This record gives sequence, C-alpha cells and structure tokens, in this order.
Amino acid sequence: MKKQHRDLLVLIKDESQIPHSIDTEVERLHQMLFHVETIENLCIATEIIDLNRFKLITKPSAIAKLLRQRELKPFQFVNNKN
Repeated sequence: MKKQHRDLLVLIKDESQIPHSIDTEVERLHQMLFHVETIENLCIATEIIDLNRFKLITKPSAIAKLLRQRELKPFQFVNNKN
C-alpha cells in the first residue's frame, strides 16, 4: 500500500491516550480510506449532468472515461449523488 500524504483531523475524547495509540488509529483510518477511495466507488457515487445533450450519465464506465479527461466540455457537470 502506497503511503499518501493527507490531512486528517482526529478528535480524541481522552487526553490520557499515548501518542503511539494515536498513530495506530491514524494508520487504521488511512488503511480504511485507501480501500474506500477508489475510482470505482467514486463512479458509483457520481453522475454527470450533460446539458449539451440533455442527458444524465450514470453508467460507471462512462463516468470514469469523462473524469479521466483533462477537462469537461462546457455545460457538463459532475454531481455527487450523496
């Protein structure tokens, strides 16, 4: 698993936790996010609104193809379903 540099805000209820346990918790969060943040999961939770053709694109393979482009055409919008 490739190490990513990310900013995580971890709120701790007890001040009595040792720094090693905090590092372990952050590492577990990183591992969980690494498996969740994939292009497949992004495409499932996203849709493309294309006002040029008046279409709503929901097919994950078509969304992945559009997201890999350098930029979208005018009046194409990325919408998160969440």
